Amino acid sequence: MACENFKKYATEYDPIKIGSIDGTDTEPHDHAIIRALTSEYTPNKLVMGNPLNTLFVGRLNPRTTEETLQSEFRKFGRISNCRIVKDIVTGKSKQYAFIEFENLGCVDRALKEMLKEYIDGVEVIVEREAERRLAGWRPRRLGGGFGGRREAGQLRFGCQDRPFRRPIIVIEQKRDNL
Repeated sequence: MACENFKKYATEYDPIKIGSIDGTDTEPHDHAIIRALTSEYTPNKLVMGNPLNTLFVGRLNPRTTEETLQSEFRKFGRISNCRIVKDIVTGKSKQYAFIEFENLGCVDRALKEMLKEYIDGVEVIVEREAERRLAGWRPRRLGGGFGGRREAGQLRFGCQDRPFRRPIIVIEQKRDNL
């Protein structure tokens, strides 16, 4: 049953569809999507483990440790690997981590129960890993990812906790003012 639940998720990353309100756009409408389409990115081949059993945990408190994450996520099942991503020069946390479970059922449970939860006083986001799971995925720094800031006027979907909201200014209105 856990594998059946997974089938409803996308297997390929298309920046134009991700940035579309209803998934029907055929042309990019912002610079980030153009950057994602034209960028070259090779996923890190040194990362080991099963991408289907791996969670991305973001917006971590800079003081959060791997031990803290393991204690928070251990209640969902056995953890194979837990890694906080750190800056290569300073060694400081980049405030996101990857947690790999031994089976898919644990991943599904953790996704449900950690929605809008706090770790070390900060609300974290918990999502499925995308880099190795979605063909064509691009990181946020290359215009990819699933985010977009409403304040920036980006017409893009957010994460589970930041659903899409239609921007106030429509593109046609901008053209009329020029």
